[in-house]
Amino acid sequence: MELSITVIIVAVTTLVSLLAEANQQIKQQLIFYPPAISRNHQWYRFITCGLIHGDFGHLFFNMLSMYLFGRFVEEGFNGLFGDQGKWMYLFLYVSALFVSLMPTYTKHKDDPHYMSLGASGAVSAIVFAGLMLVPTLGIYLFFIPIPIPGFIFAPLYLLFSFMMERKGGDNINHSAHIWGALYGVLFMVIASKSVDYPLLQNMVHEIGEYIRSKGWL
Repeated sequence: MELSITVIIVAVTTLVSLLAEANQQIKQQLIFYPPAISRNHQWYRFITCGLIHGDFGHLFFNMLSMYLFGRFVEEGFNGLFGDQGKWMYLFLYVSALFVSLMPTYTKHKDDPHYMSLGASGAVSAIVFAGLMLVPTLGIYLFFIPIPIPGFIFAPLYLLFSFMMERKGGDNINHSAHIWGALYGVLFMVIASKSVDYPLLQNMVHEIGEYIRSKGWL
């Protein structure tokens, strides 16, 4: 049985994260450290930092989100783009690691005290790509026992991330979350046009049907 791209990403990321947790030298070689990029041209850090995480909780939450969303996004890509679907899906994930961190790099490229790690930016891209495909998908949060439709969750997530980015002080790179999510949306809009798939029209229709079914209008 062929392994999905999602399962491979989750497995590789989990393995490398656990190895890096046991060996701090590995973590230091892979972590996103802007001065090492600007001064030593270690561009690979944009990608490798997505293979390591701060602790087991960070790893678990990212990989659980990746597994739950990635499976149906990968399936959606296979349906939309045929034989190229799995490679476009992989390209979205890998390129999102780079794109989501570019604003961070621009801001901290000469900051010797700044480091970042984790796949959150790429996972955000996958989540928002999924919400573009199924905007009414129910999102469960740990502290809310009922699902939140994706088209409501998405702007709330961006607003929360923006507020926390402005506030700062929590050692979480909210900027990567924001730019990863926006990149996922942009990627889906452009990619869907390449195969003449009416993504935005379908989103509007599905959201409208959902709102009418709930009697909100």
